[in-house]
Amino acid sequence: MAAHLARIHNACLKTRLQPLGLSPAQFQALAALDLHGEQTQRALAGVLAVEQATMANTLSRMERDGLIERKPHPDDGRAQLIRLTAKARELAEPARQASRSANQMLLDGLPVAEQALFVSMLGRVIGAMEKAIRRSPG
Repeated sequence: MAAHLARIHNACLKTRLQPLGLSPAQFQALAALDLHGEQTQRALAGVLAVEQATMANTLSRMERDGLIERKPHPDDGRAQLIRLTAKARELAEPARQASRSANQMLLDGLPVAEQALFVSMLGRVIGAMEKAIRRSPG
């Protein structure tokens, strides 16, 4: 059920982000960079819990579209810092609004009294799963 919900929500988010020229993966990277500031690809992949190759592909598309810039890391010659361009910063709020709209569609199926409970429970389930993954070997 969770995977099905994720697919439906992703499709809804994709529809709302499309007019902005963003994919859900690009939105996640944009939102993380907007929130946390410039960071390495490795750090960004960790924050978003995605594979390095997936992050590299997303960032390549974002760079092609003029949404990010790369600069040498001052302390690690092998790494680069990723930062948003002015174009991406202009898209940040409309993209967050698109995300809030998709989230609200998800919640609209519940009575108002249950919406906060659902969000709370979902957060706890996600937290428990992330904790379990960090503890599991391999």
